[in-house]
Amino acid sequence: MTTYAVGDIQGCLKPLKCLLAEVGFNPSRDTLWSVGDLVNRGPDSLETLRFLDSLGDACVAVLGNHDLHLLAAARDASRLRKSDTLLAILKAPDREQLLESLRRRPLAHYDPTHDIIMTHAGIPPIWGVKETLARAAEVEEVLRCDERLPWYLDEMYGNKPDRWKPSLKGTERLRVITNYLTRMRFCLADGTLDLKSKEGLGHAPKGFAPWFSFPRRDPETQIVFGHWAALEARCDTPGVHALDSGCVWGGNMTLMNLETGERHQCDCAD
Repeated sequence: MTTYAVGDIQGCLKPLKCLLAEVGFNPSRDTLWSVGDLVNRGPDSLETLRFLDSLGDACVAVLGNHDLHLLAAARDASRLRKSDTLLAILKAPDREQLLESLRRRPLAHYDPTHDIIMTHAGIPPIWGVKETLARAAEVEEVLRCDERLPWYLDEMYGNKPDRWKPSLKGTERLRVITNYLTRMRFCLADGTLDLKSKEGLGHAPKGFAPWFSFPRRDPETQIVFGHWAALEARCDTPGVHALDSGCVWGGNMTLMNLETGERHQCDCAD
């Protein structure tokens, strides 16, 4: 059995299948981790969701900001942007089944056997594994609740508050958790976020730094993340593995063997 982790798919199904064929992936024995952003911007978001669902328990995917945006757009189509490629999902006959499956996916996944945790954007320096899983579970509970889900999706967007405080409640509490796990790039040591800057490491706002540059609460635990295409799947921090190599922007898609650390990339045009 081998566990692989793949960077942001964003509806680019052809490169994903290319990589899985290259490594001889077999869902009866192997497991695929996805760092989130399963959909949007790429050409095959609908078929990507169907394919990942077909893998059943052999696929472990966390939610990214584009996946949450899909859920919000399904509630209110006016939220769709010109650059979105989500209409095929919203018009699909199996739409509700696919959206329900998405709602059941976590924001953070931890494997104690490998001592690896995966989220879409990373882990803020103020949280360890235990805190990350607990905070993620708060959002997951709301995503899976029919009564509370509409309220969460209506209030999810926004950059404030920009820092976690245990005293936060309601909308503000869930929004900052969501932003840490699905949108974070640069922050301060106290967890204060800058959510406007999307460039590479050399473009940090004054006083800010990449979240993984700060001392970690659980330094032995490895972290797998995506989201930050400008990194081109490169991170020099030991035990921190960036996997988004910007496939949807014309780059490669990256697949990593979590047992060996070996990486595979596919540059086939989607």
